[in-house]
Amino acid sequence: MKRHQLAAGAATAALCILAAPVAAQTAKPAATATVDTTTPPADPPQGSDDGATDIIVTGSARAQRRFDVSYAINSLSQADVQKIAPKSFADLLGTVPGIQVEATGGEVQNITRVRGIPTDRGYLIFQQDGLPLYHEIDGVFFNSGEGMNRYDLMTERVEIVRGGPAPIYASSAAAIANNITVSGGPVARGNAQLTLGDTGLYRLDAMQSGPIGDNSYFAIGGFLRQHDGYRYGGFPSDKGGQIRANLKRDLANGFVKVSAEYVNDHNVFYLPIPIADPRNPSVSLNPYIDYFTGTLNSPSLRNVNIKYRDGAGMMQGMTRDLSDGRHMRFFNAAVNYEGDFDGWKVSAKLGGSKGKSSFDAFYSTTNPADANTFAANYLTAARNAFGASVARLGYAFAGTNGASAYDPSTASGLVMSGQYRASESDFYSVQGDLSVTRRFMTGIGEHDVRVGVYGAFYGNTLDQAYQDMLIEVRSQPRTLDLLAYSATGQVLGSVTQNGVLRYTTTRNKGAADAQMIAFYANDTWEITNGLRVDAGVRTERYGYKGFALPTTQVNLGDATTLADDTTRAFTGQVLDQRLSPSVTNWTVGANYDLTNHFGAYGRISTLEVPPQMGVVSSINPTIVKTKARQYEVGLKASFGPNYLYATGFYTKFNPFNASFAAFNPVTGRNDQTLPFIGEASVKGVEVDGRVAPVRWFALDGSVTWQNPEYANLQNTSGADPSAVNGNQIIREAKFFGNLRPSVDFNLGEQRVSVFGRFEWVGRRYVDLFNRTAMPGYQTVGAGASVDSGPWRLQVVGDNLFNAHGLTEGNTRTDQFAGQGSGEAIYGRPLFGRNFRLIVSRSW
Repeated sequence: MKRHQLAAGAATAALCILAAPVAAQTAKPAATATVDTTTPPADPPQGSDDGATDIIVTGSARAQRRFDVSYAINSLSQADVQKIAPKSFADLLGTVPGIQVEATGGEVQNITRVRGIPTDRGYLIFQQDGLPLYHEIDGVFFNSGEGMNRYDLMTERVEIVRGGPAPIYASSAAAIANNITVSGGPVARGNAQLTLGDTGLYRLDAMQSGPIGDNSYFAIGGFLRQHDGYRYGGFPSDKGGQIRANLKRDLANGFVKVSAEYVNDHNVFYLPIPIADPRNPSVSLNPYIDYFTGTLNSPSLRNVNIKYRDGAGMMQGMTRDLSDGRHMRFFNAAVNYEGDFDGWKVSAKLGGSKGKSSFDAFYSTTNPADANTFAANYLTAARNAFGASVARLGYAFAGTNGASAYDPSTASGLVMSGQYRASESDFYSVQGDLSVTRRFMTGIGEHDVRVGVYGAFYGNTLDQAYQDMLIEVRSQPRTLDLLAYSATGQVLGSVTQNGVLRYTTTRNKGAADAQMIAFYANDTWEITNGLRVDAGVRTERYGYKGFALPTTQVNLGDATTLADDTTRAFTGQVLDQRLSPSVTNWTVGANYDLTNHFGAYGRISTLEVPPQMGVVSSINPTIVKTKARQYEVGLKASFGPNYLYATGFYTKFNPFNASFAAFNPVTGRNDQTLPFIGEASVKGVEVDGRVAPVRWFALDGSVTWQNPEYANLQNTSGADPSAVNGNQIIREAKFFGNLRPSVDFNLGEQRVSVFGRFEWVGRRYVDLFNRTAMPGYQTVGAGASVDSGPWRLQVVGDNLFNAHGLTEGNTRTDQFAGQGSGEAIYGRPLFGRNFRLIVSRSW
């Protein structure tokens, strides 16, 4: 660890740790203890309506009702999650207004887009009890969102803020998803849950909490799971689990809580598949790759040899196994302290993570190609390499040297290539937050002021190798070799080698370390009863230091194959890089409650996102500080169990980086670039509501309409931006939402609940020029549960009518020119109809 990083970390740790014991020793007992922000208050505030149990802490100086805050926020309790019964964390977030998800990548590695934010994962910052597990949104092929945060019975509730004060209470945040963990209390409680699925899912969750002495409590829980997967690739898709535990001590004026977490989990990544023949898009490929269960993941990719030359010119190799998937291992420890000192509320949080991420995935690249045309494209190169006596090229199963021939005409008549990506990263992240909050009266109303400092130091290593494989067009495809034959049928050489079309076309290696410090302040001014104005500012300073190893193209020298002709090799150089970005974010909002049931609010915010740390471990990165101005106007109504929250929003990015790098089928690298820098604007409305006209029926729902479009783009390489300006932003839907009806009644001594989920996503486009569309789709899910004493039995079904719908497209190649068709023929389809049985017992 570098000296300056150690100093920054020590300073942050000292601020957070020393504040708790020193203050505890010198404080006078307060008249009332502070609210524990990790668990809801035992009794709701008097006079509350729908917010009676909806106490929120995220984005707020202190715990308060949802109805009273001047920003859009949802709180999902364990009971809410039980009825939603999500397949993944992203699936859960998709029920929240303003968040569009593509939950088709598997249990993790999915896409979330926050309204108004035209980018994958949408600057959605995940926290656990108010701190991130890793400071940045993305690491090296892992995201610090659902990639590190896994929902289980140790999650008391999830609070999701969109816009509002998010930029003040987290770095690079257009939204925050805060996972509030279970804390122990004076009454022991526990729960165990078994989930079985018809996709080969076996999962066990458990949680236990309770007292361990006077004013001391514990909680521990986690899950173990194995899952064949929604798209079975010949090996389990998910295997592993996590455990979380904490100890909490109530003090005379607050509490201190110590937490620990360990995750060791494998998750296979589902990537796009071809669904139609590019030679004739009206011809389905469903006989070869089933729309709902097909995958390009395959047992043929469990022993992939990756060859390359190192910086010293020596031949190196590694063997990778696709079934390892995305293997996340990390340990996190955290300390959370809160205390009230005669009205001065002190909060100190410190957390650290150390882990390793290994990533193996088979990425889609180009569309399938006619097998004869594909072979013909390599005939000249084969004759140049193996001699003029090469009469023809033919296919065989990989590694058989022609002994096991493959004739594509007996199947689809197509072949295709894909890219095996292997990545290794060690990472660490330490972050701490210290704040003081104080209420005080003035001649005009009451102020609630919070000032704080947040610091972090973090880093990761980077070691990546990509290479292209040749495969047949079918689910769980076998790898192929393309061989050069003489007129007599003798094998003279091979375009490929053991299924490898191009060895190690991408090779990246480097490391980066970062330190940052942020100062923030927020004032909530209650001018009169019902009228509040709040304003906040956050300024951040970063320091990045890293290195990258440049590469060049080399021929590894194997005269029997073309597969090693365009391999990337390290040059032996080391590129040292530094960067010191800074950003300042601010927000101003006003809230007016006309009555106890009606209110309105407005807000303006500026969000600046610095270049991420990875720019100093990359070769020739695009370095752009993104800046967005956000406007919000909200209306809210609450009557007992019925409520309606509507927020109009307008977000303008300037500058906005719409640059893309696409896969080049000649080199096998993402070296086709189209740099567009300009503006993006998104305006729309999100609505979140609940109607419960009778005790036994309720309808929950969320709807978002938006108009995401590019504006004033500029290009320095001769491309015409007029063909892009005004277009709908890639993969952003204009209309999406869900409705969730439920019927609850008693049947004897049993409590019965029947619930449904209707979801829709509007039309999207895969490319900048809006040439290829992904049509809108609708899905229906349903479930039922029976509670009998401490036992609960639940059955849930998703996509009951096998609705067709595509997500993502094929982002490696189609972002520039589409897919050559009006509607997408390559993408990540929805999962087919599936069911889960959940049995739980609480005590």
